Amino acid sequence: MTPPRPLAGRPPPQRNEAPRRRRDFGSLAIFLLLVSGVVISAYQDLSRPEAWDYWKDQYISPSTTFTVIARADLDGAAAGRRALSVSGKIGAASATLFRERLDEAGLAAGDMILLSSPGGNLNQAVIMGEIIRARGLVTAVGSADASGRIKPAYCASACVLVFAGGKTRFGVPGSALGVHRFVATASVSDPVAETQRIAGALLGYMTKMGVSSAIVESMSETRDIRWLTPQQALTMNLITDPLGKP
Repeated sequence: MTPPRPLAGRPPPQRNEAPRRRRDFGSLAIFLLLVSGVVISAYQDLSRPEAWDYWKDQYISPSTTFTVIARADLDGAAAGRRALSVSGKIGAASATLFRERLDEAGLAAGDMILLSSPGGNLNQAVIMGEIIRARGLVTAVGSADASGRIKPAYCASACVLVFAGGKTRFGVPGSALGVHRFVATASVSDPVAETQRIAGALLGYMTKMGVSSAIVESMSETRDIRWLTPQQALTMNLITDPLGKP
């Protein structure tokens, strides 16, 4: 049967759109609540200075740069080794980025971490050193040219803790290792006690890495950078394989 046609001059009957509009509005309200919850949670996380520093260092402007070297030439001692060059300040997310770059580079035990850094975040440096030791990597201070030949550089402050993680620690002629006393950067109720706690933690870490306690004594002597001579670094067992005469 053919349905009746609407009378001329009269609009066709309209369906009731109210239930559909209510459903759409309800879905939109739920979506907005979910988004606002995520935004509020993210704001609360990033409102903490350390969280913001980590987020910025990981996603916006990383402090540390990483470069893979296919064949490192360390005066014959590391010829043919693959290496990861780590340079720049050690930031709040450097350990996370370091682990990611190591996985991407596929470095194996015996490959090298080449360091050139003024230091930075103490806790991140310790984590990086632990990663290096766990993977059986070796360390050296220097930078690499296009051919992979290692040139002298310097590694100071927290960078020395990363260097200490090497299973073997090469002494590159002309490169420098600098230490100083670490102090609490955040506000604490007892700065003296906190400084002593840091010194104790550093002593435990360096002892674990096979470095003499004398290095912590050298650190405690001054807040300014003290550059170790090659002989001092060798005596402390900070350098385990000198490539030139100390």
